Amino acid sequence: MTRILAPSLACLALSVSGTAFASDVRRIDQGVIVTPDSGPAKRVRVTAYGDDSFRVTAVPGTDLAIPDSLMVIARPHGDPVIAQGNGLVTLRLPKATAEVRLTDGHVRFLDAAGKVTLDEAARGAFAPSVDEKGYLATRQQFNRGTDEGFYGLGQHQNRQMNYNGEDVELAQHNMDIAVPFVVSTRNYGLLWDNNSITRFGNPKPYALAGADDLTVSSGGKPGWKADYYLGDRLAVSRQEPTIAYQFIRDQARWPAEAKAQTVASAESGQNTAGKVVGKQRVVWTGTLSPAITGTHRFRVYGSSYFKVYADGKLVLDRWRQNWNPWFHNVDLAMTAGRPVEVRIEWEPNAGYMALFHNDPLPQADSHSLWLSSEAGKALDYYYVGGRDMDDVIAGYRGLTGKAPMMPQWAYGFWQSRQRYETQDQLLGVVREYRKRQIPLDNIVEDWFYWPQDQWGSHRFDAARFPDPQGMVDEVHKHNVQLMISVWPKFYPNTDNAKELAAKGFLYKGNLEMGNKDWVGPGYLNTDYDPYYPEARKIYFRQVRDNLVRLGIDAWWMDATEPDIHSNLSIDERKFVMGPNALGPGGAYFNSFPLVHAQGFADGLRDTHQDKRPFILTRSGFAGVQRTSSALWSGDVAARWDDLRDQISAGVNLSMSGVPNWTHDIGGFAVEDRYTNAEPAAQPEWRELNLRWFQFGALSPLFRSHGEKPKREIYELGADDPAMMASMLWYDQLRYRLMPYIYTVAADTYHRDGSIMRGLVMDYAADRRTWGIDDQYLFGRDLLVAPVTVFKARERSVYLPAGADWYDSATGRFYTGGQSIAAAAPYDRMPLFVRAGAILPTGPAVQYARERPDGPLVLHVFTGRDGRFSLYEDDGVSPGYAKGQFARVPLTWNEGTKTLTIGARDGRYPGMPTTRAISVRFHTPGKAEAMDFTENAATRVTYTGKQMSIRMP
Repeated sequence: MTRILAPSLACLALSVSGTAFASDVRRIDQGVIVTPDSGPAKRVRVTAYGDDSFRVTAVPGTDLAIPDSLMVIARPHGDPVIAQGNGLVTLRLPKATAEVRLTDGHVRFLDAAGKVTLDEAARGAFAPSVDEKGYLATRQQFNRGTDEGFYGLGQHQNRQMNYNGEDVELAQHNMDIAVPFVVSTRNYGLLWDNNSITRFGNPKPYALAGADDLTVSSGGKPGWKADYYLGDRLAVSRQEPTIAYQFIRDQARWPAEAKAQTVASAESGQNTAGKVVGKQRVVWTGTLSPAITGTHRFRVYGSSYFKVYADGKLVLDRWRQNWNPWFHNVDLAMTAGRPVEVRIEWEPNAGYMALFHNDPLPQADSHSLWLSSEAGKALDYYYVGGRDMDDVIAGYRGLTGKAPMMPQWAYGFWQSRQRYETQDQLLGVVREYRKRQIPLDNIVEDWFYWPQDQWGSHRFDAARFPDPQGMVDEVHKHNVQLMISVWPKFYPNTDNAKELAAKGFLYKGNLEMGNKDWVGPGYLNTDYDPYYPEARKIYFRQVRDNLVRLGIDAWWMDATEPDIHSNLSIDERKFVMGPNALGPGGAYFNSFPLVHAQGFADGLRDTHQDKRPFILTRSGFAGVQRTSSALWSGDVAARWDDLRDQISAGVNLSMSGVPNWTHDIGGFAVEDRYTNAEPAAQPEWRELNLRWFQFGALSPLFRSHGEKPKREIYELGADDPAMMASMLWYDQLRYRLMPYIYTVAADTYHRDGSIMRGLVMDYAADRRTWGIDDQYLFGRDLLVAPVTVFKARERSVYLPAGADWYDSATGRFYTGGQSIAAAAPYDRMPLFVRAGAILPTGPAVQYARERPDGPLVLHVFTGRDGRFSLYEDDGVSPGYAKGQFARVPLTWNEGTKTLTIGARDGRYPGMPTTRAISVRFHTPGKAEAMDFTENAATRVTYTGKQMSIRMP
């Protein structure tokens, strides 16, 4: 193409400063639009966002007028220096540079030092979306053959930490949260602005094993040999091309001769055929013959009990509740022409099962950053630069919204169970905690407090909750907060549903399908459409008029994927959640939880302008942190494997920019052996809960919840004094650590920090940290190593290089860069403190703000210089955003052995003017456990003026 200078105002203006652009480059505010010589993109737009971030938008035509982002609320800003030469247009910001190649629109990014960090691979052709008319299927690969680490992507349950070489599907589901943001060890992030189902890694969707390129045979016949048993009797034996009982509609393929009697499932079991009377069993056997050598990826989608064997070796052994099946990854190294014998054993109990497969990718493709989406209007993504991973996450929040501070009570202990059926039950638990002096800040009322046929009424059942206002008032009298479950779900007979329906604000698909829920006889139901701004306002007003007015403190927004009807196929899910106010359900598949939470948060802020909102939502999306929302990991199973899976799930969600996260301590769904309190299973049940509780005490939010058995501390520990003592110790530890925890939590707003941190965030130079999926940092100073194996009394812990470490239980000092066998007695899990840490701890209290002026004990872990900025405010108001807070700088000088308590900076209403402070010094040569009591030898009265304390 011949380049002719364009006589545009933009070019003329730039010519004055010595720069002119060819006709295929048009200057716009904060960026450029390039018309490449060739390639699938006819227009590529690059715009600046601040000092180190860019947006790239590419389209197959000439129209760049695409819908506004739901994720990103920032507008283009910054002043890039734009130049053209050597076939490139360069946009230079103070800390990052973008280069656009004129021949084909290829874009790459460089850091402040001029090093390439993110580099597009060849752009693929744009294709029409398979399902959504008028939309495009989009994909883009970057950094082929890279060895960098990738993190983020939301919350996933397959024990994946570093995603380099992994495949991840981003599709909202109970337990699985889609956040299309990746952060790299090269200190950049990529935010993929697409609302539809998106794949990281292999862009090819997984197919049922046997329906793809993998040959499956059994006994010389194509397909799997399937043996169906009723009890010990073989009822049916047949060949099946695939293993495909993934969704409700697939149950029609079940052989009639193998059907067992079922009874209605329990109220917590959602949308399942019932519970089988008697034992069913299915065994599939197949010879798998690959055509390609390499690591073949399998995904087992299952519920109930199932095992997978490869060449006789057990490679998967899991259980999951039947109404909430999920994927489990199995990687098999296979050689072309060399068959592998696979056997799958399943006890269905009216559950779900399917086996999926994908061929190996070439190494350069497997080790790349590759994102593919089903439906969009353009290829649209944001590059976020930074000095380190924290800086990148801060840049992500600069685009999608800051994470507001939660009230301080949110960081205390939450008690919940499925469920408190009456007002008396709930109040009885609060009274018992206070009577026993077990620290507690929050009690939770789960679903079904309304009349049975009135889901969506947002009203209490008067027979079971005769005095809701009195209940709330008594909870508050005990200095406890109340959280209540609210859903986007409605029975059409309720007044609230009728109001929404009259304006066209209810989804119709589930009603048209005639799907009934699992309550009583089953009721027709649907969700509202939050993509209408007016619908969001109506929804909040309905909740406000019935519940907010009672003084309820926190809001549990359940089933926000949305889970309108469990175990529907993906196409059925798209149907029942659309079309919405913006477009088809598939094009907006992942974004429902964001717009729903945004509307509710806006309503709370308008209604109570003097209080910080608190929302707990089961699903989220990029930007959800701006809605005052915490997330939790959904209805996970009460199994050791699931406990282990929560660690990488929570860490990667945190690295997705969402700082407040929690999980159901003990696991939500429970095997019959636990529910029925079988004597042989009780030791394992207690130990599982204890180990999960220990992990929960050092998670961003500390919350017990689950199905029967009861989950209160005094119930779980009733027959096990050692368990009871340990749970009480960890509950008290949480409150002792509150000055540290609240400071770390405050830094998520003031410094865009993270509470739960992957080891790689602080120790990326130590490559061994990149893949560790069973440890994490709690703040920067505490290294947590949960115990996730039954009867384990020690575990291997890696102590990262770049720091030295103290065992908090013994005070023993370790140099970093080594793995140790850490003691893990029944009542403790390994916890290490970084040398140089200054750990502020507080008094023994029953709730978070019982003694805001209570004495502090500063634990100084010597061996390296250290600093900490202690944060305080009133704990509940939004005044922190207006500067109403105080900081106390703490500095340890290793050379002079001196702790300096700096002059207080700032103030807030009600701030204590004096504070008793004492210090406990921990040294490499003196091993002793942490002591939280005041140290009379170093006790001082702090008045806000600088003072110093030397180590004796």
